[in-house]
Amino acid sequence: DSYHGVRPVWRNFPSELLQTECLRDDGAGLTLPLFWSRLRLLSLIDAKEAFFLPIITEHHVSFYDTDAMAVVHHANYIRWFEEGRVEYLRKYGITLEDLMEDGYVFPITEVRARYLAPGRFDDTVCIETRGSQLTKAKMAFTYRVFNKATGTLMVRGFTQNVFTHRDTGKICRLPAKYYTKLALAMEDESDWLETEADE
Repeated sequence: DSYHGVRPVWRNFPSELLQTECLRDDGAGLTLPLFWSRLRLLSLIDAKEAFFLPIITEHHVSFYDTDAMAVVHHANYIRWFEEGRVEYLRKYGITLEDLMEDGYVFPITEVRARYLAPGRFDDTVCIETRGSQLTKAKMAFTYRVFNKATGTLMVRGFTQNVFTHRDTGKICRLPAKYYTKLALAMEDESDWLETEADE
């Protein structure tokens, strides 16, 4: 299932596959944005030219995620950004455990969020995570959080993380073992942006 698992997206796919305004019943009693239902269809295509963007993670809103106003507390979106970021790295073969075992940590130095629509108890939200900048010393990510059922954009976000030595806390340069994988991710991001621009 291309929506719940790895989401292959193809270079040079037809523009009509990127329509996002409509909703449809996916046949299992769920209403999904047309874009995602068509990505599910794309998963049946030969994946030789696939790259795994966008990276989407899901979170089912629990009661403790909400506040006295019965909406998701704003701080939870920052946690969900982390969930998306960890999954993004994992898709490109990097885990935080491996980084730490090799003596590196990945702390945040900047975080921003713009809140556009509230989340509520029992919603399922989709966190789209994109790499936006990379050097050997830092990496930046952008995020969009959607309501899965309606497709409503709820939050836009940004984080910047730096690579530091676990023992000293000093900023360091990421070794090729990890940097090569992240550079590939940025190449995929560039290709994806070109595809969006063509549309």
